[in-house]
Amino acid sequence: MGLPTPRAGNEDEFATGEAVAQMAAAAESAGFHAVFVTEHPFPDDEWLASGGHHALDPMVALAFAAAATTTLRLMTNLFIPAYRNPFLSAKAVASLDALSGGRVVLGVGTGYLEPEYEALGVPFEERNDLTDEAIVAMKQAWASDGVVFDGRHFQARGHTMLPRPVQQPHPPIWVGGNSKRAIRRAVELGDGWIPLVNPAKAVERRRTPAMETLDDLASRIAYAREHAAAVGREAPLGIMFALGYVVARNTAP
Repeated sequence: MGLPTPRAGNEDEFATGEAVAQMAAAAESAGFHAVFVTEHPFPDDEWLASGGHHALDPMVALAFAAAATTTLRLMTNLFIPAYRNPFLSAKAVASLDALSGGRVVLGVGTGYLEPEYEALGVPFEERNDLTDEAIVAMKQAWASDGVVFDGRHFQARGHTMLPRPVQQPHPPIWVGGNSKRAIRRAVELGDGWIPLVNPAKAVERRRTPAMETLDDLASRIAYAREHAAAVGREAPLGIMFALGYVVARNTAP
């Protein structure tokens, strides 16, 4: 279940701690497995005017949800690791996982808003490499003492992060995106894959390939299986996909 905080504006009734807590508690009571939030720290006005939206900070929003529940999973859909230093991300995720008793599910993606990248001082053209690097760096920070890591824009020379996440070796990582690069990322670095329903008319805006039919989904699952075999992945890859639009499109007269 998605917490409707992505539509949060300054006066939005859902953008309050009480609202987030109430929605999370209601979701848990109704038997939902998880709630999720998205991320847009500083979207550009042109995108907002053409249908974009604001969002609360994902870790802050999920912390309020965590405090109001006991079993509900806390998911980001999607968190953009490339927006920040990966060790800051690792600390936020580890803190939420520790304080919630091990309930974080980290959904990650590269994002697609070039102006937002520019505003945050991150090279847009590096987003894929930065995302892969961040996942590797976070995993090391969550599981190792004396981390040594050479990043594209940072260096670690013997650092340790505590507390560790409750979930070891790390919280589940689910990778969003329809591109072959995203699928490879999910297979090589993740626990699950989140393909995104994406009409062909939205490809340029969202910067990820179209996903309109069940055949589109099947072909990408086939690619994921092929790549898993090629790299020797034996663990199953979870898949989370919203069927509503696809089912409606394929059953329309």
